[in-house]
Amino acid sequence: LNYTSGTSGRPKGVVYHHRGAYLMALGTVAAWQKPHYPVYLSVVPMFHCSGWGHPWVIAMLGGTMVFTRTPAPDLILGAIRTHGVTHFGAAPIVLQMLAETGTGTTGPFEPAIKVLTAGAPPPPSVLEKTKTMGFEVMQVYGLTETYGHISMCLWQDGWEELEASEQAQLQAQQGIALPMVEAVTVIHAETGQPVRRDGKTQGEIAVRGNTVMKGYYKDPDATAKAFEDGWFWSGDAAVVHPDGYMQIRDRLKDVIISGGENISSVEVEAVLFRHPAVQLAAVVAMPDEKWGEVPCAFVELRPGAQATADEIIKFCREHLAGFKTPKAVVFSELPKTSTGKIQKFQLRDAAKSMRT
Repeated sequence: LNYTSGTSGRPKGVVYHHRGAYLMALGTVAAWQKPHYPVYLSVVPMFHCSGWGHPWVIAMLGGTMVFTRTPAPDLILGAIRTHGVTHFGAAPIVLQMLAETGTGTTGPFEPAIKVLTAGAPPPPSVLEKTKTMGFEVMQVYGLTETYGHISMCLWQDGWEELEASEQAQLQAQQGIALPMVEAVTVIHAETGQPVRRDGKTQGEIAVRGNTVMKGYYKDPDATAKAFEDGWFWSGDAAVVHPDGYMQIRDRLKDVIISGGENISSVEVEAVLFRHPAVQLAAVVAMPDEKWGEVPCAFVELRPGAQATADEIIKFCREHLAGFKTPKAVVFSELPKTSTGKIQKFQLRDAAKSMRT
């Protein structure tokens, strides 16, 4: 029995089976191309879904696991230097902190350290910075209900010829299914069929196979809803590009509908992360009498940095369509789970009491 992280509400109990963890471990070895005897730094808490699969991966390869009690950048960098870490997984917020810390005078790590990241797609600026530090970051996608990652954004031939900013944008995709996963697809809500591979048509990511949970603990109604029509429905809105790579546009409940137009909170957040004073940002819907909903940005500033709401809004307006620009900016520490994910449901509740 494992529990969801609680980013969208109260954590739910997830009933696991050994086969799912076994298959996830096999798929990770194949897709991540892990060598024998890796040294894996466990940054994410062991009660997280990755704690159910990665120990099997490392044992299978005769590797070593290194642990840190908190995901502090100095502890991570120290463990890498002391123990010769070759691989680790971390939430985007941890990569953000590492990017801000840098490697100091030691320069980039050689050989490059392979990193898996999941959750909200890392901002391209973070991927650019971590690459210069010697981190080879791969975006993966998955849920507690699927034993962690079920798809990976594998590097493609030709990407090395692109500019660093273009590479980072492509690396923020969720990619293709891991081996051992029966099916991962994006299904259109109206047709019930897989969406066109045009990078535009949006649907919901659905998963099927033995890498999916048995159900929610003592919650048959939620289980039945999650497995409607023989698929496990993720709640994530995504598109599929011509090369078959998936890319999340948003959590379905996080899509902002303003005047009939859909606004991706992920797109707005990516712009906010480019502002030099912004350390962390989350965007949710705020009630509006005219448009129904408008974007509201919650922002954490970097230590010592200063910015006003007007400055942040002006910056966004320079990089986004007018209707996508936040209409309000709230400066505060963002609520997070123990794994570093932002608890947007708390921000949605706060935004409901606000109005433009």
